[in-house]
Amino acid sequence: MRRPVLVFDGDCGMCTRAASLVERRFRPEPERFDVAPSQALDLDALGLTQAECDEALQWVATDGSIASGHAAVARMLRASYPWARPLGALLTAPVLDRVAALAYRWVARNRHIFPGGTPACAVPGSTTDPAGPTATDAQGERP
Repeated sequence: MRRPVLVFDGDCGMCTRAASLVERRFRPEPERFDVAPSQALDLDALGLTQAECDEALQWVATDGSIASGHAAVARMLRASYPWARPLGALLTAPVLDRVAALAYRWVARNRHIFPGGTPACAVPGSTTDPAGPTATDAQGERP
């Protein structure tokens, strides 16, 4: 059985630093889930496109289901240490879900201005609109 994988944009310095933090602080053992840059994976086999991976963090579960953005963060936290699991549940709780989605989209759109970010981190022509619909449902899951 394939392990879940957290897919990030390896061309983005901020994303790479965040992925390193996940590996060091949020992954109890390497067998729990993989953390990999999109550029090193067979995205077709995972059901992803490079554009999706450039725009947001992706979580591909063992059953092939995909979560994006804040929902990917929530899934990673739920697969993490017991102390982090409630945080994952909070990110997709009915009251906080919309706020978490908006916050994630803002950070993703502006990741080039954060520590570790570079101009290469910018998402040119991003279609992400914090007030509008995305390719995922309200919980960051694909329909």
